[in-house]
Amino acid sequence: MDTTPKFVDQLEYNTERPHLNIPEYGRHLQKMVDYAMSIEDRERRNQIAQSIISVMGNMQPHLRDVPDFQHKLWDQLFIISDFKLDVDSPFPIPSQEVLQQRPEPLHYPQNHPKYRYYGNNIKQMIDEAVKWDKGDKRSGLEYAIANHMKKCYLNWNKDTVDDQAIFRHLFELSDGQIDLATDGENLTESNQFLKQRNVKSNRTSTGKKNQRSTRGKKRY
Repeated sequence: MDTTPKFVDQLEYNTERPHLNIPEYGRHLQKMVDYAMSIEDRERRNQIAQSIISVMGNMQPHLRDVPDFQHKLWDQLFIISDFKLDVDSPFPIPSQEVLQQRPEPLHYPQNHPKYRYYGNNIKQMIDEAVKWDKGDKRSGLEYAIANHMKKCYLNWNKDTVDDQAIFRHLFELSDGQIDLATDGENLTESNQFLKQRNVKSNRTSTGKKNQRSTRGKKRY
């Protein structure tokens, strides 16, 4: 004798259900959209669509202050219906072809693994500096870049670095357009950068100790 409850035969598995275009809204909202598409009366269908938009908005209250929030909800409604819902939208109805277009590939910043401790922004600063006319303003920028390079170099767990090494790296990264080695000027002393690094390190370690010391204490 089969003792299996009858309701077991009526169970639905997600693998047997239709695909959800936007799973975040759940299957119940999908059923509401399917019901709206089955209504023949256009006025009634528009009313149901407005109700569905209200439900979708209540499910994402954190987006209420986002510009074009309602526009986004209507776009999502048409996506959920696979663009088969025929209602009067207050916004232009998106086309399936436009939404499925792939975005343009991103151009990643140029990497310099040989001097990775300087970071990618240094190269952009150097490229901008070489565009300036030669003079005091450009010279000040070049030395500011060189000092920043020295600071980055020392932050890379280094205790000392010769200014000439920084000048050579700057000369190489600028394709020979910035040559500070012949000026005879010196950069900021290494101990100044190391002192700043130590102060920052001490502040960080002190903050962590204070967090550990207050952990577990009762707060009133």
